Amino acid sequence: MRCFRVSILILSLATVVMAVVAGCVNNSPSSKIVTVTLPPQKYLVEQIAGDNFEVRCLLSNGANPETYDPTVTNMMNLDKSMAYIRLGNVGFEDAVLEKIALANPSLPIYDISDGIELITGTHAHTHGHAGEAVEHDTPDPHTWTSVKNARIMVSNILQALKEIDPANTAEYNANYERLVGRLDSLDAAFSTRLAAAGHPAFIVWHPSLSYFARDYGLNQIVAGGAENKEASVTAVREAIDKATEAGASIFFYQKDIDSRQLAALNSSINATEVDINPLSADWETEMTKIVDALTAK
Repeated sequence: MRCFRVSILILSLATVVMAVVAGCVNNSPSSKIVTVTLPPQKYLVEQIAGDNFEVRCLLSNGANPETYDPTVTNMMNLDKSMAYIRLGNVGFEDAVLEKIALANPSLPIYDISDGIELITGTHAHTHGHAGEAVEHDTPDPHTWTSVKNARIMVSNILQALKEIDPANTAEYNANYERLVGRLDSLDAAFSTRLAAAGHPAFIVWHPSLSYFARDYGLNQIVAGGAENKEASVTAVREAIDKATEAGASIFFYQKDIDSRQLAALNSSINATEVDINPLSADWETEMTKIVDALTAK
């Protein structure tokens, strides 16, 4: 009798487990997957895709896109995708495209930076050539740190999703129109607020806000360089002089920099230090945080 009761208990537990699993499966996101490069890009794709796609990101949490090398797991996730929606100018994307060409040459690839006027002079790529290190100027990859650029990006995202999944075109169009309205509202508000603040200059450790500065006529003063390496004494002195002359009162930095060097440099400027995360998946909140800092009284 006891064995019978135990069997009934086991059977009941098994039934509950199966029901839970079934519920999870039934309530899981769509099996349709697209892969993107960075979290801010994931945010924009999700605004248009809605619940029709699961959007996966190549960049691991906390990874540095300047030195990132996609893992086997990343590439396996990409193999399950209906398309790869690339950002367009992030260095490790080239390695990804080479791997795709070998493993899955038929995978559709879309570049959402098409149509954006790129900025050069902020980043450089160094590689070996004939036994020597050769440096080449490359486009600034931070195209997403701009509301105006985001408007171009979401248009490209819309076209990609409609091509991948034409059955839901009407929904994608509606989501796009709603998102564009929000972007236009943000852009107008940012422009008004920054103009009222006198188009302030600002210091940034890593040159991640070049497109943002261009949008609103701001002066971005770079303190630490493109690869977050320790700045030279000459570069530090130049940054201090420029910041002092321009009256820059905000110093944007990312949490992965050397805090001691940041403190030493800012001791001569005495700017308000504001940590930012250009790779945040909450794109709108991060952009608003930057404007709030520059327009605070």
